[in-house]
Order: sequence, then C-alpha cells, then structure tokens
Amino acid sequence: MNPVELIIKKRDGNKLTQNELEFFIKSYLSGKIPEYQMSAMLMAIFFSGMEPEEIQTLTEIYINSGKWIKFPKRMNTVDKHSTGGVGDKITIPLAPIVAACGATIPMISGRGLGHTGGTLDKLEAIPCFRTDFSETEFREIITKTGLSIISQSKELVPADRRIYALRDVSGTVESLPLITASIMSKKIAEGAQNLVIDLKVGTGAFIKNMEKAEKLAKLLINTGKCLDQKVSVVFTDMNSPLGNYVGNALEIQESIEYLQGKKLPDIHKITKVLAEEMLILSGIAKTNELAGKMVEDVINNGKALDVFKKFIEAQKGDPKVCDDTSLLPQAKYQIPIIADKTGWVKEINSQNIGFALIDVNAGRKKLDSKLDYSTGAYLIKKIGDKIEKGEEIGKVYCNDKEIGKSVSQKIMSNYFLDDYKIEKTTIILKIIR
Repeated sequence: MNPVELIIKKRDGNKLTQNELEFFIKSYLSGKIPEYQMSAMLMAIFFSGMEPEEIQTLTEIYINSGKWIKFPKRMNTVDKHSTGGVGDKITIPLAPIVAACGATIPMISGRGLGHTGGTLDKLEAIPCFRTDFSETEFREIITKTGLSIISQSKELVPADRRIYALRDVSGTVESLPLITASIMSKKIAEGAQNLVIDLKVGTGAFIKNMEKAEKLAKLLINTGKCLDQKVSVVFTDMNSPLGNYVGNALEIQESIEYLQGKKLPDIHKITKVLAEEMLILSGIAKTNELAGKMVEDVINNGKALDVFKKFIEAQKGDPKVCDDTSLLPQAKYQIPIIADKTGWVKEINSQNIGFALIDVNAGRKKLDSKLDYSTGAYLIKKIGDKIEKGEEIGKVYCNDKEIGKSVSQKIMSNYFLDDYKIEKTTIILKIIR
C-alpha cells in the first residue's frame, strides 16, 4: 500500500478499511512511515472524520498494539476519564475517594494536550513519583492500594502513546474520532470494566458546545458497547477554570487540601457526581443517595487521604507531601493579576489562559518541551463574580519575573466583564447512563 494514497483517500472523505488502517498505524510504529505522514493522516481525519466502524477498528488497533489486561469481575473495576480542561485536577482526589469506597481503579492516563494539563504531569510534580510501570507492577500496585495511575508503555497501548503525543503538536487534538479511539483504547486495555466520562464543554475545553459534546458521547458509548465496556457520560461546564489553581504542583496542592477537608465548591460538586456514577456503575452502591454518603464519609474520616498517601508511596513518590505541601516544587515569584476595570464576569476565555501559562512552562510548546512543575496561576474569579478595578484577582507563579508579568496581563485580557449582574453557571449540565 502507498501511504500517500491512503492520506489522500481519507483527505477526500472516504472510508479506510481495516487492512488500510492496520497498515498505516503499524508502519508508523515500525518507523516505515515518518511523523510528517502520520501528522498528515491525523489532519485528514481531523477534517474528514471517520465512520463508527472506522473508529472501532482504530480503537482495536490501538489496543492490540500492546497487552490487554483483564481483572476478575469481583474486583469491581471502574475508571474515569476527562476530556480535559483548564485547572481540571478532578482525577487526583476522585480516584482515592472511589478506591476508599471499595472500588478498584486501574488507570492509564495521559500527559497535557494543547492548553490543558495532563494527570501524569501533575502527579510527576510529586517528588520521585513514577508512572512508568510494567503490567506486572501495575497489577501489584492495584492489589496493594486499590488504585494505580500509569502512563502508556511499550506494553500497554503503545500506538496511542505515540499518536497522542503527535496530536498535541499537530493541531489535531479536537478530532472526535481520535479522541474516542484514544480514550477507549486506554480504558479497555487497562482492564476497567466500567467507565465514567467527564465530558467537559465550554471555552476551557476541547469541546465548545453541547451539540459536539453529544456527538462525542454517542461515539464513546457505542464504541464501549461494541467492545464490552459499560460507559456513563457526565457533561460538565468548563467555561471557568476549575478550582482556584492551574499548574501541575499547584493542582496537586489543591487536591491534597480538598482531601484534607477544604471546601472547594466546583471541585466538590464534580468530584461527588462522578464518584456517585462510578460507584453505581461498578455495583458498589445501588442509589445516588448511598453513593453520596459514602463519598462524604471517606473524605470526612480521612480514608481517602490515606489511600492517596499509600498510592503515592506505591508509585515511589514522597507521601509526606500530603502533610506538607511545601515539599512540592515552588516557584520563585508570584506576580499579581490586577483588574483593569470594574464589572461582573460575563465570560472567561479559559483556553487562552491555558495557552498563556505555557509561556511560564506550565504546559508544552513542543513534543519535547520540558515542564516547570512549580509554575501556574491562582485564579479566584468565576463567571457571575464581581470584579473591582485595581483588585487582585489572582497570581501568576513563575521563575522569570518579566515573562510572569506578561502572562499576568494576558490572563487579565481574557476576563470579559459586563455592567450588569451575571447569573452563575450550572456546573453539571447533563448525565447519560
């Protein structure tokens, strides 16, 4: 087969066969097809889309590029995946909460894509924390703690690992077929029998509107059904950055504070709803009321934080960060973000805020960009909040003062105000079971 002909075929909107897709992906993984041709194929898929059968085929190719882990049904395996957003650290507290309630969480996660941070990047801000474990080690950690979060490897979904990174630097992150194959391949290969999707919608998400979000949800649910995985989708608002902090170590700090009992309204609302879905889907709880009580209990009695400590230790990190967050990487400077006008927050371009923070190395510009785990921002204003001119609405954490000042101004320029009071947005938009 000729790679150029296949690129043109997909570019022109035609369906690729199973043999053609297998040839292209396997040839890329073996080095016979270079990155520029793989990037061209990704862009062709981005513009032309894929049929459901193609997406299922691509998902299976991803899975079969490595090992497929299976756990006994009695282990109540369940996982959660977020489509990504600015300040989205939900996985960090959610996984130990659900594990503390009795579920088993095998999770293969990803790094930052575009303007959003990745769960692995955040966790690796913890001193000595590792995510590169073999299948055997993955199983051992899960048996010991009920929870493990690892990266893709040569053993587990290597095709998606390679292509996932390439999507980040080729402008093809938002492709619904590529999102579907990436999510479902990891979640099926890791052995989770049940999956809850946190499908984020808004300016800080890859999916900007409900119409596109519902299309993606349908693809995820149908692909799961074809490959024997139960999927539930929770649509959540991503028009304001989540929580108060954005940035790798800063989001770990905020997650620890939440597990310690600090009240964070938007974080708690999403975490609790997702945890309830996970507990119901896995059969641990029969009702939302019971699931909700279980969640509140393990936070209040400290069991969730204990699970998080054991999880960190099992993955070779320093669990002392749960008692002293100053052990996390610390930035030299904190540059204030000062409001240049008065009004009610009508809109926040969270995506642009995410891109602005790449300037302080909180995210990647290139595939091999080195992250600065200590950098990020503290942002306290949400849609519907009042801002006064001259008020400090946040801070930029950085290690270069001049770049930090520039980022501070960029962030402020992405808050859009109105003279009249704005209604606060609903954070849980819809649930499809």
